[in-house]
Amino acid sequence: MKSSGRGMPFAEINVTPMVDVMLVLLIIFMVAAPLLDQGIDVALPRASTGRQLSGSDPSITLTKDHVLYFEDEVVTLKTLRQKLGAYQRRPVLIRADRSAYVSRLVELWDLCRELGFKDIHIATMSE
Repeated sequence: MKSSGRGMPFAEINVTPMVDVMLVLLIIFMVAAPLLDQGIDVALPRASTGRQLSGSDPSITLTKDHVLYFEDEVVTLKTLRQKLGAYQRRPVLIRADRSAYVSRLVELWDLCRELGFKDIHIATMSE
């Protein structure tokens, strides 16, 4: 602390280091925020005839490790059957990794057909 000419203490606060830290934290959050909103990692197959669908339809995801997800929750075929029962009049989107077994994809397709779904789609990437 320094003394002003009359004997009263004079305090100075240097805000430059605080501003530097805040700017660094802002940059870190700006870079990290988009990474936090990623879903399940699936490498979709490519197709030239795909079309855009609405995002409100229920989705089933099959990863390359053959793990099943329904709406970002890990499920088995038995629990998937129960959960899909509430969505019977809506289209279903299957997001299958390009390296997943076709037999596993056929099981999912067959399950949807057994439950009465008429509008079943497979998600692809455009070429």
